Amino acid sequence: MDSGLLLQATKKFVLGLLVVGLLIFLPAGTIDFPNGWLFIGLLFIPMLIMGIIIFIKNPALLQKRLNAKEKESEQKLVVLLSGLMFISAFVLAGLNYRFNLTKLPSIIVTISSIIFLLAYVMYIEVLRENEYLSRTIEVDENQKVIDKGLYGIVRHPMYTSTIFLFLSMPLILGSIYSFVILLIYPILIAFRIRNEEKVLEHELDGYREYKNKVNYKIFPLIW
Repeated sequence: MDSGLLLQATKKFVLGLLVVGLLIFLPAGTIDFPNGWLFIGLLFIPMLIMGIIIFIKNPALLQKRLNAKEKESEQKLVVLLSGLMFISAFVLAGLNYRFNLTKLPSIIVTISSIIFLLAYVMYIEVLRENEYLSRTIEVDENQKVIDKGLYGIVRHPMYTSTIFLFLSMPLILGSIYSFVILLIYPILIAFRIRNEEKVLEHELDGYREYKNKVNYKIFPLIW
């Protein structure tokens, strides 16, 4: 057992839980925020289970997922803007509850929760299919092009799953204003993909051929 990796993963998990909790509940002015607890459970319980499984079966992949330091300058800007976007969305969701600005019907919260979990399943499947998947834009020495499964449908299924994840989050929290803020995310992803594909074409053998084989980046028949 890699105790160092376990400690690193545990620290990041606990820190993430604390930060998200503070960003939601402090602006709400109370911990009696049911939608906030629903979101915390939907996000962190599957994350904990998935992290344990990956730690046992593929610790190298877990190490990649923990590494969030971008090397590409363009990607650093995307990461910064994404962080500001999420902070704004979480804080606004808390304020929305505190001042009762808007209240979404329970059916929307329920459907959004289901979409969130289904997107999480897709996210896990992408991790299973692609052991080279890192949080940063980089190419491993022995990396190969993955063109089966979800990668045979779109070139970036990870981003497909995260778009559904992140756009359902504010609706789970009951804030239409936060949803509007997170509509920025697909735009940021478009910039990230543009830079990522330049790197992959230059550094990953066979990626140009893969692009010709799989035409769509995120959504089949759309883009």
